[in-house]
Amino acid sequence: MPRRAAAAVALVVTALTALAPPLGAQETRVRARELGVAPGIFRPGPLNAITDVAGVLVGHATVIAGDSIHTGVTAILPHAGNLFFDRVPAAIHVGNAFGKLVGATQVRELGELETPILLTCTLCVWRAADALTAELLAMPGMERVGSINPVVGETNDGALNAIRSRPITPDVVHRALTSAAGSAVAEGSVGAGAGTIAFEWKGGIGTSSRMLPRTLGGWVVGVLVQTNFGGVLQVMGAPVGRELGRYAFKGDVERERGDGSIMIVVATNAPLDDRNLERLAARAIMGLARTGSSASNGSGDYAIAFSTAEQVRRRVSPPVAGAAPAAPAPRASQQLSNDDMSPLFEAVIEATEEAIYDSMFMATSVTSRGRTVPAIPLDSVRAVLRKYGIAKH
Repeated sequence: MPRRAAAAVALVVTALTALAPPLGAQETRVRARELGVAPGIFRPGPLNAITDVAGVLVGHATVIAGDSIHTGVTAILPHAGNLFFDRVPAAIHVGNAFGKLVGATQVRELGELETPILLTCTLCVWRAADALTAELLAMPGMERVGSINPVVGETNDGALNAIRSRPITPDVVHRALTSAAGSAVAEGSVGAGAGTIAFEWKGGIGTSSRMLPRTLGGWVVGVLVQTNFGGVLQVMGAPVGRELGRYAFKGDVERERGDGSIMIVVATNAPLDDRNLERLAARAIMGLARTGSSASNGSGDYAIAFSTAEQVRRRVSPPVAGAAPAAPAPRASQQLSNDDMSPLFEAVIEATEEAIYDSMFMATSVTSRGRTVPAIPLDSVRAVLRKYGIAKH
């Protein structure tokens, strides 16, 4: 798309987003804990969000145009500095690889992140990656950088979004990055979750956290999800999907097989190397399974985990013209042992499960091209939870 046309689209999208209809006409949305849904044994952090991990920032840019475009970008920054020179160890676990995760091979090879993580729609990953690269190359000190590995994940929001229009522009990516903050995270039908569907109801962005007691290290684990998958929804074991009549393989099995995708981003301040971060990411898939997903053939299920701990940072000196390469030197780090991982595994399972519930409970109904995907009816969820003794109110 020519630069002038792209700018025009960005202006239209920004204006239309501001004019989106108020959400007050829909059922009041609440987070899982307000329904009495509190998975697990560990306490959440003050925000019950990935931003409870100190230094982590999250920003959204939501793109809504007419009745056909509902998409956006969600940005997750491990810290506010220049990630290219102050890298964090990271790992990726693939539950099912029906998806596009730009930058995955280098993260798996080197075990580190050198850019923020962006989430968006399937056909927008390359535009988002290009825009992210341009943003980073323009930063001070990057003038001599000749290689960069943008990390961009996706889910396919084509049912509610005119995905072939690929409406993600550099301006949208810029807004997501510059709006990133370490405060409460907007959830539901926002950013990369604007057009997603989960368990045949409206999906979206969800987040949660867990704090380990001091006796187990006092570490924090935070999770953010972009939900767009199917299956047979259960909420802390209660068969909500079956009770409400929406689930995979009901009736016409050719139509609904639980396909879709989920992106799971895991942050922790525990000092972990990339090997144990991969083990942590793998346990996030267990939290996904608790909600009723079977990771169907057509579902891209990915978890990216990183550590913000100073003890494991991987700092790189900016290239200097004419300077000789630095002599090789061992890098010292302090990290948790394998024996210390079990509490973190429990924490990430709990936080992933709750983040998925939050993504649905906070989502609002969306209509696109004559099709409405409703938000899950919370009054009905309450009734099912009471029936199965999960919630008392």
